[in-house]
Amino acid sequence: MTHPEAARVAIIDYGMGNVGSVARIVSRTGAKVTITDKAVDIADATHLILPGVGAFPDAMKALNARQLIAPMEAAVLRNGKPILGICLGMELLARASSEVEPTQGLGWIDAEMVPFPKSKTLKVPHIGWNQIRHKRRETLMEAMDDGDFFYFVHSYHMVCNNADDVVAVSEYGGEFVAVVQRNNVMGTQFHPEKSQANGFRLLLNFLMHHG
Repeated sequence: MTHPEAARVAIIDYGMGNVGSVARIVSRTGAKVTITDKAVDIADATHLILPGVGAFPDAMKALNARQLIAPMEAAVLRNGKPILGICLGMELLARASSEVEPTQGLGWIDAEMVPFPKSKTLKVPHIGWNQIRHKRRETLMEAMDDGDFFYFVHSYHMVCNNADDVVAVSEYGGEFVAVVQRNNVMGTQFHPEKSQANGFRLLLNFLMHHG
């Protein structure tokens, strides 16, 4: 564990994230925050955050166009730096998504992104506050309770091939994955930066984890 004020956080900017609002709340932890699309900043950071809003194929194209995947892989897979994917950022950690067109993801979590089923009673996208339930205690969930509320905005959800990667779930017409973690690779389907005290606590937990 380390203190948040010792963290150097690179928020990866590939043109599709709410980077400003994420940066503001992370700065409140005392961490040094850089919004960046530069490999040198990713290499220098102790922690990476990959936010995202929009469609999966556009996001993968943007990461490739800005040549961000190789420096992210070096930091996360080779050097063990913690990364937090938020909303679409979590989705990009998966192997693939069917959104718009079949697209390969980063593949750091053995999972696929699938749409919520069409329903007369459930609105898609799923927008609003929802409770989570723990599957196992991991870094992000320190001092969190079953039933804590977080803010979601999404049309797709993650189906993990390895149950050990699932840290917490939520309910929307059935159970879906809300939080994943495989070693230093973590993700939340909800938006911590929009989830008030619970979101802030989760970000503190992330920053106190070191690779």
